[in-house]
Amino acid sequence: MNGGPSGFHNAPVTKAFVITSALFTVLFGIQGRSSKLGLSYQDIFEKFRIWKLITSSFVFSSTPELMFGLYLLYYFRVFERQIGSNKYSVFILFSGTLSLLLEVTLLSLLKDTTENLLTSGPYGLIFASFIPFYLDIPVSTRFRVFGVNFSDKSFIYLAGLQLLLSSWKRSIIPGVCGIIAGSLYRLNILGIRKAKFPEFVASFFSRLSLPSFSSSSPPTPSRNIVGTISPNTVRRAEARLLSFLSNICFRSQPAPMASSVEPSEEAIATLVSMGFDRNAARQALVHARNDVNAATNILLEAQSH
Repeated sequence: MNGGPSGFHNAPVTKAFVITSALFTVLFGIQGRSSKLGLSYQDIFEKFRIWKLITSSFVFSSTPELMFGLYLLYYFRVFERQIGSNKYSVFILFSGTLSLLLEVTLLSLLKDTTENLLTSGPYGLIFASFIPFYLDIPVSTRFRVFGVNFSDKSFIYLAGLQLLLSSWKRSIIPGVCGIIAGSLYRLNILGIRKAKFPEFVASFFSRLSLPSFSSSSPPTPSRNIVGTISPNTVRRAEARLLSFLSNICFRSQPAPMASSVEPSEEAIATLVSMGFDRNAARQALVHARNDVNAATNILLEAQSH
């Protein structure tokens, strides 16, 4: 499971966030301060170090946490592709802010004078993302290891568990706060899932992102939302998809046999929610033998032709 095409294609907000988090972590690490950015009762309520609320939302406290955290942030770029950069920006702000408020509330209740009681890092965003990951991302492959059942999603859960337990209580509390924030977003509290920023706010992250070195071609336009696509556009997209699939079949010998398994409604709905036409999504799933990730790659390849 790779979360779709490699790189930050159609995920400029994720790209900006990952780069910012990595740069700030390295910068504070060089200064030897990254391990001292965690939150504590004294910092917030006695010394009023409010700046820590911002830095603690971006900077990881250790190299292992940075590696696992950036890996998960990179994988969860699939949600930006699914709901669009604008709504994903709202998700980042909502989950990060609410998780931070929960952490501060907990500090006020515990009144623990331990220094750096809560570890730093974007735990709110990362663990809030596990809610849609659990509910919306289907399992494409299953396997057994020493009699234990695993799926392709298991590796993401293991990476999350490693990050959650990396600093024991210091990391568990921010992780749980992130899960609560993700659950409230999922429940659409105050209609948050329909909220959007003005377009210039979301596009600001695109301008912050470093240019991609993987391709010199101009960026492809964003996909239209389902329901606003004109019939002619749908027909042209289906024609390009069929042509692309036909080329694949004729280039490889012998041609792969068509899957006799009808694509599941769950897989079709996943692709439709990402902005693809339903008929095109079904055809891609048939060719990809009901593999959502492979079908996503086929649809994106067809759009680029």
